[in-house]
Amino acid sequence: MNFEKIQTLGDLKKAGYISKSIKQELRDNLLRSIKENKPIFEGVVGYEHTVIPDVERAILSKHNILFLGLRGQAKTKMARMMVQLLDEYIPIIAGSEVNDDPFNPISYFGKAQIETLQDDTPISWLHRSERMGEKLATPDVSVADLIGDLDPIKAANLRLSYADERVIHYGIIPRFNRCIFIINELPDLQARIQVALFNILQENDIQIRGFKWRFHLDMEFVFTANPEDYTNRGSIVTPLKDRIESQILTHYPTAVDISKKITEQEADTAAQLKMVHVPTICRDLVEQIAIEARQSEFVDQKSGVSARMTIAAFETVCSSAELRAIKNHQQHTTMRIADFANIHAAITGKVELVYEGEQEGPRQVAENLLSRAIKSLFLQYFPHPEKSKKQKQQKESIYASIRIWFEQGNFVEVFDTQSDQAYKNALEKIPGLKSIVEQYVLDVPPTEIYTWMELLLHGLAASSVIGKFSLHEGIRFGDVMLEMLRDSGNDDDGLPDLKDLFNG
Repeated sequence: MNFEKIQTLGDLKKAGYISKSIKQELRDNLLRSIKENKPIFEGVVGYEHTVIPDVERAILSKHNILFLGLRGQAKTKMARMMVQLLDEYIPIIAGSEVNDDPFNPISYFGKAQIETLQDDTPISWLHRSERMGEKLATPDVSVADLIGDLDPIKAANLRLSYADERVIHYGIIPRFNRCIFIINELPDLQARIQVALFNILQENDIQIRGFKWRFHLDMEFVFTANPEDYTNRGSIVTPLKDRIESQILTHYPTAVDISKKITEQEADTAAQLKMVHVPTICRDLVEQIAIEARQSEFVDQKSGVSARMTIAAFETVCSSAELRAIKNHQQHTTMRIADFANIHAAITGKVELVYEGEQEGPRQVAENLLSRAIKSLFLQYFPHPEKSKKQKQQKESIYASIRIWFEQGNFVEVFDTQSDQAYKNALEKIPGLKSIVEQYVLDVPPTEIYTWMELLLHGLAASSVIGKFSLHEGIRFGDVMLEMLRDSGNDDDGLPDLKDLFNG
C-alpha cells in the first residue's frame, strides 16, 4: 500500500484498507512470523522454552498480560519488544489526540471531522515505533493522569460549558488508543487508582467525570510487577488481577552459559575489550558471584538478584584491567582475579540485604560473595585440599610444595595495578603452582595460565591451606601464622623483626 498517496478517507476506502483491532493485529502478525520462522523476541535469552511460548499463547488468545517476576528478569524489555508485532503503519484522523480510527472515530473531534468532511477527511499515518506508551506506577499517579479530567482553561478560552465534551483533557491512556500501553510496577499504584482500570480491561471503555459518553478504547495492556510488592510496598487488587487474562512468570537464567550470554550481550565493554583479554574462568566467576548471591543468607531472596548486577560487575572488572594497561603503558593485558577486588562497587546497591547482611556491611557481603564464588570454581577444577590429603593417606597432598614454600616465610603480593611482567614474576616464584594448573586444567591457553594460577592461590586460601591478607594496594598470600606475626609485630613489642625471622 502506497502510504504517501493515501491522504484522505476517500483514498483509504479506494485502497481497500480494512481496519482491525490491535489484538487482532498482534495475533495476525505473530502467526505470520511463526510461519516464516522469524525471531519474535530477538536478543531475549533463556526464555525460549518458558516465557516466550507463554507470551505467544497470550497474544494468540488476545489477552492483556502481566509479567510477574523479580528484578532484572527482562520484563520491561519483553513488553517493549511486542511493538515489533504491530503493522508498520496505521491510518489515523489527522490532528486527533486519541489516534482516531478513520472508520471508527471515538472522540468529538474525530466524529466531527468525519461528519463535516466525509471522504475528504485528512488522514495521517502512525508508525509502529510511535504506538507504545509506558508509565511507571508511582504512589502519586492520579486518575486524571491516566484517564483524563476537565480542563477549565480550555472551557474558558473556548467559552464552553463544562458539559461539553470538548473541555476534556485526555489522560495518557486515551492518548495511546490503538497502541500497546505498559504500566511498570503495577502494585505501586494506589488501590483506588487501580480501580479506575477495571472498565478499561473488561469493557474496553473509560468514562471521564460525569460525562455520559463512554470512549471505547482499542488497546493492548502489558503490566509488570515484582512478587515482593504483593506483601511489601503494595498489592494488585484482586478484581484487577482477575481482569488481566494472562499472568506470565519470568525467571533468572537456569544455566551459567545462558547467564554468560546475557551478560556479554548487554554489557557495554567494546572499548575495553580492545585492550583486555577475558579468560573464560573470569566470565564464569562473574556469573558464579550472582549464583552465590541468590543463595546467600545475607541477601534478601524475595527481592532477587538482578541480571544488572552481573552486567555491571563485568563492565567494572573489564575497566579495572583496562586502567591497569593504560597506567603501565601496555597495549594489551589479560584480566586477572585481582581485578575482582574492585567489584564491590557493582555489587553494592544491586542486592538488598537482610538484617544480618546490614550488620556485616555491604562491602563485607560483597567480599564474602566473591570469596565463595572463587572457592566454588576452585573446587570444580582442582581437588579439595582435605579430600586430597585423605585419599593419599600417608602421602603428602598435591599442594604440599606450595604450603611448605609459604611456611618457610615466603610471601607473594598481587595487585590489580601490577604490570603483567611483575604479576607473572610473582606467581612464577611459587614452586609447583604452574604444574598443578597444567595438570588439572586441560588445554589452558598460555595467555590465561597466570589467571588460573592466581585462582588456585585464592582457592587454597579459601580452604585455609595458605593465608590471604588484604593490603591497601591489593592482596598478600603467605603463611597464616607468620602473617599474623607480621601484622602484630613492631619494634617495641619484644618480638623479633620479621625480616630477620624470614632470613633465618
